Amino acid sequence: MVTFSAFADEIAADLATQMEVCRANGVRCIDVRAIDKINVSEFTSEQASEYAGQLADGGFVVPCIGSPIGKIRIDEPFGPHLDLLKHCCEMAGVFGAGYVRVFSFYGPEGGDIAEHRDKVMDQLSDMVAAAEAAGVTLLLENESALYGSKPEAIKDIFATVKSECLKGIFDPANFIVEGVAPYAAAWTQGLAELTHYFHMKDWKYGSQVGSPVGEGDGQVPEILADAKARGFDGYMTLEPHLSSGGQFSGFTGPELFAKAASALKAVCDKVGLEYE
Repeated sequence: MVTFSAFADEIAADLATQMEVCRANGVRCIDVRAIDKINVSEFTSEQASEYAGQLADGGFVVPCIGSPIGKIRIDEPFGPHLDLLKHCCEMAGVFGAGYVRVFSFYGPEGGDIAEHRDKVMDQLSDMVAAAEAAGVTLLLENESALYGSKPEAIKDIFATVKSECLKGIFDPANFIVEGVAPYAAAWTQGLAELTHYFHMKDWKYGSQVGSPVGEGDGQVPEILADAKARGFDGYMTLEPHLSSGGQFSGFTGPELFAKAASALKAVCDKVGLEYE
């Protein structure tokens, strides 16, 4: 069984509209990334408690918070960033979320992140230790231009930083940006076994915006058919980027979000993957 969630800041800035549009499209979970144009990593405890109350009153569950942790250069100061992760773990607790989305670092200006592999692993290990202490699980997203942007590097991370508090997110569109065929060169090459969570957006090679899932080059039907065969049971978070996409967020809007939700349901129906 798949449970749909959404980065609802792609719909609108205010939480009321985010909930209204999600509810209208049968999505009852929200991965909180930003509300009122404030990223979750910048929430005060009071703000988080207020938003969490509104979500609970609206009947919504927050499985994950969409932190920006790990989206810094490897040569930037790490101590303050680790402290920010600890704050994000506290925010996850306020929202009742078991997961915090993270990333795997950019290279230095003009440099190659692959040359800093050992430092990447050390910093990810420190992040995992903080998550273990907080009782949350980090979800590592494959993201373009970071250490973990391609399958071999992702497998390297999970072979090196071994913890039940580190799990993988599979984002088909991000592989397209890297020129990697998501099903043929990623999913079937060892990443299916490392996938705990999905970010659902599709993409066409060379495009500047996303496509509804199943309409791009992301090989989403093949991936979801195999996920069904493997008995996948978990979350799929809509992150359509149908109007714009950026380094830290994207935008879709209410009408295109409805199109994105319908497309995901259609692909799930096609491959026989049950959802709620």
